[in-house]
Order: sequence, then structure tokens, then C-alpha cells
Amino acid sequence: MKYFFLLFFTIFLVQKSEAQFNKYFDDQTLRLDYYHCGNAETEKYFFDELIKEPYWAGSETNLIDSKGYGTHFVEVRTTDTNELIYSRGYCTLFDEWQTTAEAKTTDCCYPESVILPFPHEKVLVSIVSRNKKGEFEKKFEYQVDPKSYFIKNEHEKLPVFDVVHSGNSNKKVDIVLLPEGYTEDQQELFKADCKKFADEFFSYAPYSQNKDKFNVRGVWAASDESGPDIPGTNIWNKTRMNGSYYTFDSERYLMIKDFQGVRDVAGNAPYDYIYILANTDKYGGGAVYNFYGISAAHHPDESGKIYIHEFGHLFAGLGDEYVGGVEYSEFYPTDVEPWEPNLTTLVDFDKKWKNMLPEGTAIPTPEKERKAEILGVYEGGGYVSKGVYRPWVNCLMNNLHTIDVFCPVCSKAIQEMIDFNCK
Repeated sequence: MKYFFLLFFTIFLVQKSEAQFNKYFDDQTLRLDYYHCGNAETEKYFFDELIKEPYWAGSETNLIDSKGYGTHFVEVRTTDTNELIYSRGYCTLFDEWQTTAEAKTTDCCYPESVILPFPHEKVLVSIVSRNKKGEFEKKFEYQVDPKSYFIKNEHEKLPVFDVVHSGNSNKKVDIVLLPEGYTEDQQELFKADCKKFADEFFSYAPYSQNKDKFNVRGVWAASDESGPDIPGTNIWNKTRMNGSYYTFDSERYLMIKDFQGVRDVAGNAPYDYIYILANTDKYGGGAVYNFYGISAAHHPDESGKIYIHEFGHLFAGLGDEYVGGVEYSEFYPTDVEPWEPNLTTLVDFDKKWKNMLPEGTAIPTPEKERKAEILGVYEGGGYVSKGVYRPWVNCLMNNLHTIDVFCPVCSKAIQEMIDFNCK
């Protein structure tokens, strides 16, 4: 009897949530483009335009983001009652740029955007950002009238193909794969690389146990020249999204500054997460939480591990557990608890993996007690050797060369995000 009551209650909640979606939204996407500007100490948002896109792939039941991950949140409220009807956390490439030496002497703008299900009536769209104490402050607000004839409704129509199809987009995790640096005669190569991505991706747990909860699609968009830019060796190619190594002067950091241009290509398919395959064998890539991921499609040894590592950032908000390798300074202040689930400064460790530790584990775990694949609180992570701690000595979010699995903390975060997206 108890089982049937719980089943009935679950069905009731799902139906109620779907009714809530239908009350406020259509099954399409509203995209709000803006410019994110500032320097190391300031940030400001400048509105660009509104765009209507044909698909909404997100959950129609989990409309409010309960994870708390991200440096920013987009929040959508009704204009009459100020009721919160949609929210999502995310990060941006601009956030990382703010921690570089250049940001201390230079102002800069990055093109960005947020998406939300298309509203029936006027709504207030806000962006809130964490300050240096980790507290959210409202930075931007814009009233959207969905009946406005200034909402752009024109799109370049690009070919879309299925790589993995498991069912209704609103009940699945939808990944869209985009090509960077593939020329007109390399369409079949891109399709083969998309299949390789899926084969590699679903060979790693916990994705391997959840393949039926994912859709993977590819969008074909040709570039004039082959391969991304490599400034350090004076290679400059004319490509669709202008991907480049040496982002923030880090040789292996391959990224794209124009996120709006990325959205233009991705919007041809239903998607939750954007991953870009770069037509190169040069080791490298990058990913930003709920923004996009990108990496080399043809690295001879480790393209699969690179996919998995970068997707951990994009999908589950996992932080890098290694030390060094980037220009960033003070990325994780030691007096603020990181929002990433696999990193801690011990400021608020009770909310992290404390309840998963073996009985008697020392916090932090001393150097002499470091043991492979034993959960602990090991110092070193988030690019620094002191003050930031990670769950395992090694994990796919640390050293890709010596291990093939995620630690229990990362695996749990990934599984929880899969479940969140599929309800």
C-alpha cells in the first residue's frame, strides 16, 4: 500500500509541475543576448537582442534550479506577482577572464546569452551574480514582452542528424555536437567524429549506466578552413566559430569567445548542453558550467578522456582537481566555500562529501594517509597546492593520464544531474 501511495504522489507532483509549465510557457525557447563587460573588480551587462528559437529541450517539471551551482543565475518572474517560475545556474568565460592579470589593467566585453522556455505573458528576466563572498547580487533585469514584434524569429537552417536517440527531449539529457574547423568536404568526417564521441562518452561510468537517458545530435556547419587557431605557432584559420588555443595565454586552453555565435548554430536542434568538436589532433580543450564545452576530436590517445573531463565541468559543475596549469589568481578564495561539489576550502564542508567519508577519516587527510581510491580530504586542487581540497588522490577531474574513473563524489554529482534533467 505504501508503495502505491508513493507512486501516486510522484505522478501527482509530475502532473502538477507539467501543468505549471503549460500555464506559463510554450514548448519553444526565448534567447536573451547581452554583453558581459568589466574588469577584475567590476562587471556590467548590456542588452543586445531577443531571439525566438524553435525547440525547448529542457525539463518541464524541474523549472527551478535547486542545485545552487554556478557563478550566475538567470531568474524568470511573473510581472504581476513576482513569482519565480524558472531559474538556472551557469558560469561564463568572462568569469575566468576576470581572474587573469590582464583584467587588472584592461576593460573587456564578452558576447553571452541565456535561454528560457518561451513565456505566454510578460516576464522579468534577471541575472544575479556571486560577489567575492559568494553571495548573490542582482546585476541585470529586463522585462520581456513575448508579443513584441522586435523578437527576432529568423534562423540559418543547418542540417541536423541523430547520433543517439532515446526519446522525448523534455525527459532526456540532450547534447548537441557542433563542428569547429571542418571544411565543406569534411562533413562525413564530422559525422564519424560524432559517433566516436558517443562511443567514448558512454564507455565511462556513470554515463554508461544511463545511456537510455540521453539524446545526442549533430549540427553540420562548414568552415572555410580546417582546424582552430593556434596563436603560439602563428596558425590563424577562418572557421565557423573562431575557436582558438592559447586562451588566456594557456597553450592547451581551446575556447570560443563568441558564445552568441555558438548558440546560432546550436539552436537548429533541441539541446540542453553544447559540446564542440574541434578538427585537430592538438591536445586541449575547455568547458564552462552550463555554457559550452570544446576539445580536440583527433588526439591520438586521449580524446575520450578529454571529452569526459570537460563534460564534467559543463554538465555537473565539477571543478578541476589539479594544481597549476592556468594563469588564474585567487580563483578560489580560501575564506569562501566553492560551489563546485568536488572541491572544498573546509569553510562549509558539512555541505560537501563529509557524510560520505569512511569512519575515522582525518579532515583534512594528512599526506602520510594518502591512498589511491580511498575517499578523503586531500589538499591540492582548484589550481593551487594549499587551501583547496579534493575527494580522491586522483580522479578524471585531476590527472587524465593515469586513471579511468571518477571518484564517488564526482560520480554522485553526475548522477544527480542526470536525474534532475530527466524529470
